[in-house]
Amino acid sequence: MKKIFLFCSGLLIVVSGCNKKLKEEPNSILVPAFFQTSQGLQAGLDAAYAGMRNFWGAQELFTATVIGTDEFQRGVDGNSDINLYSYTSSHGTTTTLWRAAYVFINTCNGVIDNADKVDMPVATKNNIVAEAKFLRANYYFILAQFWGDVTLSLHFQSAATTTAKRDPLASVYDAIIQDLKDAIAVLPASPKSNGVLAGKATAVAAKHVLAKVYLTRAGSAVKKADDYQNAYNTAVDIINNKSSLGLNLVPDFSKVFAEGNEENEEVLWSVQHTANLAYNGPNNSGISSSNGISTYSADNVLNHMWVGQYEKRPGMIRSTPYGRPYIRCIPTRWLTDTAFKERVNDTRYSKTFQIVWYANNPDPKGYPVWPNPLPAGAPADAVAGQPKFKLGDTAIYMPGVDKTNAQIAASRYLLIPPGKYDNTLSATMMKYFDTKRADLNSPSVRPVIAFRLAETYLVAAEAAFNLGNMPDAVKYINAVRERAAYPTGNATAMDITASDLSRDFILDERTRELCGENVRWWDLVRTGKLLERVRLHNKEAAANIIEKHVLRPIPQAQIDATTTGDPYNNSLYFPLWN
Repeated sequence: MKKIFLFCSGLLIVVSGCNKKLKEEPNSILVPAFFQTSQGLQAGLDAAYAGMRNFWGAQELFTATVIGTDEFQRGVDGNSDINLYSYTSSHGTTTTLWRAAYVFINTCNGVIDNADKVDMPVATKNNIVAEAKFLRANYYFILAQFWGDVTLSLHFQSAATTTAKRDPLASVYDAIIQDLKDAIAVLPASPKSNGVLAGKATAVAAKHVLAKVYLTRAGSAVKKADDYQNAYNTAVDIINNKSSLGLNLVPDFSKVFAEGNEENEEVLWSVQHTANLAYNGPNNSGISSSNGISTYSADNVLNHMWVGQYEKRPGMIRSTPYGRPYIRCIPTRWLTDTAFKERVNDTRYSKTFQIVWYANNPDPKGYPVWPNPLPAGAPADAVAGQPKFKLGDTAIYMPGVDKTNAQIAASRYLLIPPGKYDNTLSATMMKYFDTKRADLNSPSVRPVIAFRLAETYLVAAEAAFNLGNMPDAVKYINAVRERAAYPTGNATAMDITASDLSRDFILDERTRELCGENVRWWDLVRTGKLLERVRLHNKEAAANIIEKHVLRPIPQAQIDATTTGDPYNNSLYFPLWN
């Protein structure tokens, strides 16, 4: 294991990085010479990839993009500050995200700056640089979406500095776009290209990010006149060439996130996780914490985040298949009752949410019994004083529609309609369930799907809508909606027309397709809908969210560490954020 100390924007940070090919002794300071060997250059790239685990799969990105939106609100064990928009610039979640991005941007810079000095085949070296640029663009895109103007550092920094400045968002986007274009020109075409390992950067993944970057910049204060057109062209290029790239929408929506199928034909890029402690596996912290700031880790904890307290219901105990009940968030009533209201032809509700739990407690003492007298409407085989159900039978069922108190009383299992959802147990998002992990408490080692083709279609549709190109907007949305009918629905009944289109409808469709996929807060900010939709649909957050919350606050640790030159502050919303 190699411990590397980096200085980024005045912050001293410790990173753990390793690679099975690395034979050198541990270094306390990451210096240019480290990257100037083939082993060091590859180790630096591996570390830059591993850094993505601090986002895709980590609790911090989940907290900052999922909770406090129109989709999800706080569960009983959830982070109240973020969901309630009552946090400050000292909050650990945002500080951790900021620090992680700059640590691994600097690692990317080390690879890019020093590659020319390494003796290795030119093609290999060029590909390494292209991968590093893809990763650097992704780190900066995260920063730009959360903070707007941020420090733009495109060269390796090996010494501490007490000076930093916020560069204009326009410059940050220009750098992101250039990195992605450079990567596209060199990287292999797709994840299905010969010799491409799972999780490696490819040209199609870079194009997908580029389309999202154009789309996002188009909704910002630094938009350019051709952003929507460029977003459209880039996304459509992927769609039109999907067959030659070995890509397609998976026919069955439920298979997209099926365990063991994370490298399916719809996946453009995934972030790999590992069970091996020697390679940043579960519970192997990468950056030490202090003053309440979260510890960096390679853990994929998304398998825990949605799991409710099912074990506190009759007939149930904790089990690995059903997960550890972290219950960090629960769906808003808008999400379950409105966004997913159509369930005859649209199969995505039942394929997104767990709504049934089967009795798994072998001790019969905890099972509920029928009262005497029996409630009206009880099943014909109900016997007063006898258990309502047995081991293996349905113990909890969420029908997704309202039921009367009489119907609930007459049910043989615990019947929980939407009106009875609470912050301990609700319809449970199951895209990240991991039933094969070592034990109940372990994080997941499943790859996290970051980008997939269905979103490319939705990016193309949103760009087309903003260009006034309604026929294509309809076409690309309908492609996604028709897939959602498989196998029990009527695909043509899922089709919409131009009269159905609006910015809100597009956001609703993104919810139905991408629910819980760590993008929602960004979607709402990009479309200018964060305040409106949170106030309408997230009852806990509605009272507190105000205009400043369309950006995250610059971490106080960064502000305090900038002791010379101009102060590093929250500009637009300073002093509101401080």
